Amino acid sequence: MSEAPVIGVLALQGDVREHLTALASAGAVAGAVRRPEELAEVDGLVLPGGESTTISKLAVLFGLMEPLRARVRAGMPVYGTCAGMIMLADKILDPRSGQETVGGIDMIVRRNAFGRQNESFEAAVDVEGVAGGPVEGVFIRAPWVESVGAGAEVLAEHDGHIVAVRQGNALATSFHPELTGDHRVHGLFVEMVHAWRTADSL
Repeated sequence: MSEAPVIGVLALQGDVREHLTALASAGAVAGAVRRPEELAEVDGLVLPGGESTTISKLAVLFGLMEPLRARVRAGMPVYGTCAGMIMLADKILDPRSGQETVGGIDMIVRRNAFGRQNESFEAAVDVEGVAGGPVEGVFIRAPWVESVGAGAEVLAEHDGHIVAVRQGNALATSFHPELTGDHRVHGLFVEMVHAWRTADSL
């Protein structure tokens, strides 16, 4: 691989540290992103788990929502886990008042679809594009994808529900691979960033 890509983690709320560790283990230079000028410096971005309504409101407050949308539209690779998946949905089935999304994946997402905090669970998930067998998915108040449009590709399902989706340079999972020590999903995202950066430089 060429020089390591710089990948940010949106650090407004949620499990930022775990993503930074996973990205570094997968070969990226990882850093926190809280301001538009920091966003402008990265090759790709992770939208972490947390509380999607809070992340949405803080992104607006910090002046990040529109720059985020612009960079995603321009093709910057982006990966959302759990709440981050909700942020990447073009439509939320049951949005909270004032909740906005970045968009980028033609999908309809249902918030907290797998249940409340005390109904969290782990499950083995086969993810298309990730070699080496199933990944261990940690589902915490996790969403699922109700449906996808023609442009979106389903990468994984669990219990009959879509839990991983990709559309172009946007990747999303209902679960938290950053909490398991298995960094293969982050490795897939690092490869996506490498490919985009290489193509962008040609």
